[in-house]
Amino acid sequence: MVPRGRNRRGEIDYLALSFTELDAEVDAWCRRLTACGVRPGDRTLVMVRQGLPLIAAAFALFRIGAVPVIIDPGMGLRSFLSCVGRSRPRVLLGIPLAQFISHIFRRSFGSVAIRVPVSRSMTFRLGTAPAAGLSPVAAAPSAPADLAAILFTSGSTGSPKGVCYEHRMLDAQVSLVRDTYGIEPGEIDLPLLPVFALFDPALGMTAVVPEIDPSRPASVDPSRLVQAILQENITNCFGSPTLWRKIGDHCLARAIRLPTLRRVLCAGAPVPASLWADAPRFLPNGKLHSPYGATEALPVSTVSADQINPAAICGACVGRPLKANSVKIIAIADHPIASLAEARELPPGEIGEIIVSGPSVTRLYDQLPEATAAAKIRGEPGSPASIWHRMGDSGFLDPDGLLWFCGRVSERIETAAGPMFTEPCEQIFRAHPAVRRCALVGIGDRGRQTPAIVVELKRGISFGPAAGKQELSSGLRQLARVHRHTASIETFYIHPRFPVDVRHNAKIHRLELALWAATAQPLPAPAG
Repeated sequence: MVPRGRNRRGEIDYLALSFTELDAEVDAWCRRLTACGVRPGDRTLVMVRQGLPLIAAAFALFRIGAVPVIIDPGMGLRSFLSCVGRSRPRVLLGIPLAQFISHIFRRSFGSVAIRVPVSRSMTFRLGTAPAAGLSPVAAAPSAPADLAAILFTSGSTGSPKGVCYEHRMLDAQVSLVRDTYGIEPGEIDLPLLPVFALFDPALGMTAVVPEIDPSRPASVDPSRLVQAILQENITNCFGSPTLWRKIGDHCLARAIRLPTLRRVLCAGAPVPASLWADAPRFLPNGKLHSPYGATEALPVSTVSADQINPAAICGACVGRPLKANSVKIIAIADHPIASLAEARELPPGEIGEIIVSGPSVTRLYDQLPEATAAAKIRGEPGSPASIWHRMGDSGFLDPDGLLWFCGRVSERIETAAGPMFTEPCEQIFRAHPAVRRCALVGIGDRGRQTPAIVVELKRGISFGPAAGKQELSSGLRQLARVHRHTASIETFYIHPRFPVDVRHNAKIHRLELALWAATAQPLPAPAG
């Protein structure tokens, strides 16, 4: 269902397609693509609008055996062009703006031999008027280990990388998501991240395209999302903690409840304690879940509201690993680990690096052998776990087998007294009533870094005069002293607006904040 405005009653007016019509739409795309010369195995850069064009294009490419290459345009032009050049697509399937960009930046698009233009009117005409008298397009043969798609990471903690998905990995993902959350055919989904709409046809769910700009998700009007949920009886929704905090605040301020929602899948960053606590107030018949994973391995584990201890200060609980997955905690190493025999596994309760093996775990990055070597570990000979993915996250397994996230490995602070991890420290300062979000950063040389906390204040709150800033500094210092793992933090900064990732608008760019803090003025020390 694709929004196309409002009717006279103020309701969202949708273009609705049945699964039969969607199948005809995919067939029409297949015919157009093959007529343009697209062949099985062709890497096809997909630059179309979210919703029906993205779903129809991706499934048509799967059907004819071509390989969709999907890059998040919100990562910035320089990174985007670098990803295009590295992935070397033979086909560009794109809207007029995409075609224009391809001619302006010819070097990055030098591998493109076929350009298939896409317009909004063409897409809708194909979907609503399927060709009569034509046999369905047969699916091209494929093996489980064949390359199915290349999906790019967000680049929130480094350069974006193309993740190579095999057909068996996509099949495993669909099965894991369906079985873990009990999703049933006939449900209705509102996917707030466009690429997640691709799961819906495979799961038998209706996809309702949200009124959201995927390049600026944080600017969304939550009233539009709430209207869609209520009007279309949405049962499932995937979105970042930032988006669901906005939706929740909107509902709570107006005493709105969302009775049809069975589940909200909230991922992209740790879910704040306030959202866990507030969710039951606007989800009377549903539950908030947080799947843990990454583009390279999803889902790894999952946690729900009834498993969360809001008073925990040792990290973010991300639940029990799924039965199909194996998770280990190994000693942190800032270098490649070729085989599992070279890694030192840590006991329960000790913080290290999270690694995972399972049916949806990808094996390599596209055209990046060094990145592959840094992120992948060979399993033990004869073991079904042939590849382990290094999540790049620190964490630990507790004695009950629950997995805890403690922050990105690359964002840990190395002090003279030992390492400090972002999530356990930041949990302490998020409790301050004036703080919207905060970030642990290190000042100085690695190994002798001074820990500091950068805070972003809640909207409408400011500490202009020196006395006010000193009061804030005093309050933060008091919070630090209460807990052993934050007692050494004595330096605090106010930042007007945190740099965050575009995809989820939730992952804080802490390394960028650390560079800023190195030359910024900290808050004055508390009086006395």
